[in-house]
Amino acid sequence: MTGPTAAAAAGPILAVRDLRVQISGRRGTVRAVDGVSLDVVRGEALGLVGESGSGKSMTLRAILGVLPPDARVTSGQILLDGADLVPLSQSALNRIRGPKIAMIFQEPMSALNPVMRVGHQIAEGPRVHLGYSRSKAAERALDLMRRVGIPDPERRFRAYPHEFSGGMRQRVMIAMALSCDPEIILCDEPTTALDVTIQDQILRLLARLCRESDVSLIFVTHDLPVVAQICQRVAVMYGGQIIEHGDTRDILLDPRHPYTLGLVRSAPDVEQVRESLVPIPGSPPSLVSPPPGCRFHPRCSFAEEDCRVMPTPLRLLPGGRSTACLHYERCAEALAAEQVTP
Repeated sequence: MTGPTAAAAAGPILAVRDLRVQISGRRGTVRAVDGVSLDVVRGEALGLVGESGSGKSMTLRAILGVLPPDARVTSGQILLDGADLVPLSQSALNRIRGPKIAMIFQEPMSALNPVMRVGHQIAEGPRVHLGYSRSKAAERALDLMRRVGIPDPERRFRAYPHEFSGGMRQRVMIAMALSCDPEIILCDEPTTALDVTIQDQILRLLARLCRESDVSLIFVTHDLPVVAQICQRVAVMYGGQIIEHGDTRDILLDPRHPYTLGLVRSAPDVEQVRESLVPIPGSPPSLVSPPPGCRFHPRCSFAEEDCRVMPTPLRLLPGGRSTACLHYERCAEALAAEQVTP
């Protein structure tokens, strides 16, 4: 996919600045999101990747303002079209959700109302947020069902979620997300529970809608081939922080952080040829008491003493990419030694 350069020149539609989210628990305070900054421009898809527990989904929930009861934003800004969402009340956020920003959740069966007809769930947003009449909202829902590839929408309109397959339920969620023409859609691993064929159909659908409707996406996943298929840029998260960011092809073919290198080595089908997949040793860090210095250093074969004591903020590299690794050159050396060919 090619990047939306004209939109980028106009500035980001969403700008997250030094976002921090803490969760209070019995074992202490979890720093689930710890200083995350990212931009999304109109019409682009940004991938947010990392292992489970890295802070990806919590970042999305903070952006949408739907954090769990024990979690809160402690600092930072979430600027949507220049307006900060962090200080807004829930009633003010409810007016933004739908017309400005929407979300597609990982498991549609739990996100859909099991006792409400599918067509009515898609039509609800236009009725509530756009003031559509019942008949006009129904027309809108039927049109969206056609756009997302739900067959026989006139009949399916009156069906219940349990009458749909997993792939069709996910299409319903996409239709709901699009129902009020939002500027940005947050996708929280929406293809994880689907088989490979249905996953490919959903990804193609999202990419087409992104192009045709000029909608921006943040796509959370742990699946690098998915990122390669749909996203122009990618931000890699580890231990609640973004540790590498740049164009998708650059990041996947030429990583500049040992953690990203580990993800690439352990993932199939990202346009690289290798004899076997190599898992990342060790476990993710505790977000109650993370290690000092680089949070990846206990698992990193490149780590030196400075990695264990020095903070590792993102540094800008040539070509517009950035990394939080003090010894990022060693990634290129490791790739060369493996004789990896694109």
